[in-house]
Amino acid sequence: MPHKLLSLYVRPTGRYDEMLAGAEQLRPHWRSLFEALDASTPDQMRARQAFVTERIRENGTTYNVYADPHGADRPWTLDPLPFILPADEWTHIEAAVAQRADLLDRVLADLYGPQHLIRSGALPAALVYGHNGFLWPCQGTQPPSGHFLHVYAADLARSPDGRWWVIADRTQGPSGAGYALENRLIVSRLFPELFRDLRVHHLADFFRHVQDSLARWAPVDRGEAPFIVLLTPGPYNETYFEHSYLARYLGFPLVEGQDLTVRGDAVYLKTLGGLRRVHVILRRLDDDYADPLELRGESSLGVPGLVEAARAGRVLVANALGSGVLESAGLLAFLPKLAERLLGEPLAMPAVASWWCGEAPALDYVVEHLAELVIKPAYPSQRMQPVFGRDLDARGRAHWTERLRHRPHAYIGQELVQLSQAPAMPYAGSSTLERRLVARAIGVRVYAVVTPEGWRVMPGGLTRVSGSGDVDILSMQRGGSSKDTWVLSEAPVSQFSLLKGALGAGDIVRAGPEIASRSAENLFWLGRYGERVENSARLLRFACDRLNEEGESASAAARSGATALGAAAGDLFDEPGVLATAVGYCERFGLLPPEEDRSVARRLVEGALDENAPGSLAATLRRAVWAATQVRDRLSIDHWHSLNRLHDILRRQRLDGGAPSDIATLLSTLDRVLLACVSLSGFAMDEMMRDSGWRFLILGRRIERLQCRSRIVAHFLEACGGQPAGVDALLELADCAEAYRQRYLRTPDVLPTLDLVVFDTDNPHAVAFQTDMLLRYLESLQRDLAASGAAEGEADYGISAFRDAVGTLNAFSLHELELALPDGTAAMQRCANCAGCSELARILHIVHDGSATLSNRIAERFFTHVRPAARILSA
Repeated sequence: MPHKLLSLYVRPTGRYDEMLAGAEQLRPHWRSLFEALDASTPDQMRARQAFVTERIRENGTTYNVYADPHGADRPWTLDPLPFILPADEWTHIEAAVAQRADLLDRVLADLYGPQHLIRSGALPAALVYGHNGFLWPCQGTQPPSGHFLHVYAADLARSPDGRWWVIADRTQGPSGAGYALENRLIVSRLFPELFRDLRVHHLADFFRHVQDSLARWAPVDRGEAPFIVLLTPGPYNETYFEHSYLARYLGFPLVEGQDLTVRGDAVYLKTLGGLRRVHVILRRLDDDYADPLELRGESSLGVPGLVEAARAGRVLVANALGSGVLESAGLLAFLPKLAERLLGEPLAMPAVASWWCGEAPALDYVVEHLAELVIKPAYPSQRMQPVFGRDLDARGRAHWTERLRHRPHAYIGQELVQLSQAPAMPYAGSSTLERRLVARAIGVRVYAVVTPEGWRVMPGGLTRVSGSGDVDILSMQRGGSSKDTWVLSEAPVSQFSLLKGALGAGDIVRAGPEIASRSAENLFWLGRYGERVENSARLLRFACDRLNEEGESASAAARSGATALGAAAGDLFDEPGVLATAVGYCERFGLLPPEEDRSVARRLVEGALDENAPGSLAATLRRAVWAATQVRDRLSIDHWHSLNRLHDILRRQRLDGGAPSDIATLLSTLDRVLLACVSLSGFAMDEMMRDSGWRFLILGRRIERLQCRSRIVAHFLEACGGQPAGVDALLELADCAEAYRQRYLRTPDVLPTLDLVVFDTDNPHAVAFQTDMLLRYLESLQRDLAASGAAEGEADYGISAFRDAVGTLNAFSLHELELALPDGTAAMQRCANCAGCSELARILHIVHDGSATLSNRIAERFFTHVRPAARILSA
């Protein structure tokens, strides 16, 4: 055998093999890839697997699976080997998919228009009206573009004789194009020479057509520029990663229903500067959830009034509301005749043979041939898995015969297609060093977009791969995988990129895109939670260090001061939980009996790693990741990688399942967390543009740090009475110990410590530094709003009250804490003026409360858009 790898390629019989024309005969378009694989060592093959896995992990590429015990954010699965199609074969597929998209668009226009097809009997009324995807409120709607479908996808499969068949149509909100693009970016870097030498078609042209066609048909008024948004159900949706990925790639703001509002039959995006007219909505939200006023009343995902705006022609919804009716599998049986009627030509690519049981002859045929067919629901709303007749015994066939005759309109019978197979690499987690390939069943989802010149088909698509060799259903929910799809070209390929080439002076802009209020809110809380993660990690490390100390060596004064600081730190979190409990135990700093030490250690580990414990480090980090997920399109890849690495540190620690009392391991973990926090902070300061979104992220960080520092220092002053006990702990919790040593070269004392932690405006961890930065950013935000005319007389939103509190703090002098001696000198190294300590503590509480009020006012003004009158009414 000329190729060693072929001897290890075990392929089931009865299926079309995409790579082999015979037992040992490679198809010409696979030869280059196979020879590269055959020359690879086991280590090289495993390195390719590791490269793909690492890229997916770092990019945060996920496919959410509901009720998954391993977590909702399941990593996307990608096989390193591409699926290859030759140029001549692709020409036939491309023409067939474009023809089918045109046909379905015409069918949809008729169903929501004159309904000639139903009146003439070409389509059964029961098949259409019985489908809950047929939306009566949308009857008579005419889209501004004249097209009901704008983006279409067809699921294709190849039968054993080598012919391609359509097995499903995706018309509502076709998913997967973003995953296909992500697959391409990864696999093309894995095989760069092959990708170039084989002349693989690029995908950017397809996405350019999406941009251009939607902008071309946008219902703009005179002088307006088209404004297009991508509407997502939100982060819980299984393909949310793709939504954010496409939004960023296409340059469309990613919005949820709550970001949009309808005023006077027009749709507007709620931005920081006010309302902005939306002309086109690229929809990834299911039909019936889109408008709670006229469709599904309990939906909290849609836009009230969207149907009326679409009826008025003031917004283009792509795809049109109600297009999900075409996804009925029962429609497949009628499309051949509809093609002859509407197009005057036969279907270039037929669908798999289907029989809708709502017709008596079809029902009789399905019952008679039940053992040879697959039973599927006629409507996608039916929660039912396909039933394979070959797997039914006599009792099962009798049961299904009765069920089909009882509700025939609800089912279709479909021919069982033996899917073709393609080579794949074994699972990436396999420890074997053996070089081998496995045969897996595949299907291809191909995408098309309508343009003024007709339908354009993506030269590629999303190839889905079965999870095992004997599976006939392709499903990512069931553990399937994916492949990049390479379509070969006989001519030089287009080098077009969505990134612009040469830019002139007229193309220069200094402002970023407008930011939605919800995005600003998530950036604000990403800043707060990111800072809170750092504070939590520092607090836990502080407690762990003290737990490891020898209790007998600690003085009574030190124990007293440390106890006070422990109480102050434990009070940092509004939600009492395991973390606060652990800190409470650690107030004694290692003075516990050995058996209690183990309990403390266990609580500390739980406080750090338990995601279900309110206030824990892991729970806070989960909230930060959640906020970041919703603004994924505004974060750089490196920024996202840094956040993922931070999340992985705690996740891997939990998966390792080490001894719960291992304080040393926890300390090492906390050190890595704090280092990652520094990296995350650096990306926020150096990677993001200084636009409005960035300002809100920094506002969140500064408010959180101000609240942490002011509360710790206030508790120190109240509990310690200004004595030196606890000063070391105060410096450590405030992250100022190193700065103090460099500045004073002596044992820490009260007054210089308070100056450094509270009043030093050059210290980024000091209270005064936070207040100065907050006022600076708030004033900048005021100027921006005033310049845009969006301030509406509300430019203050709590700044004046906060500025007054800061002024009170700045007016306080450390001289008020000095103790006058009989000779008239002052004792600068000791503070015994409890009245002065109490006054400073009171002022710090005022500053803390003022920052909390400021946070609430920012939320009301920019995130929820609550006006003063509304606040009065709600009060």
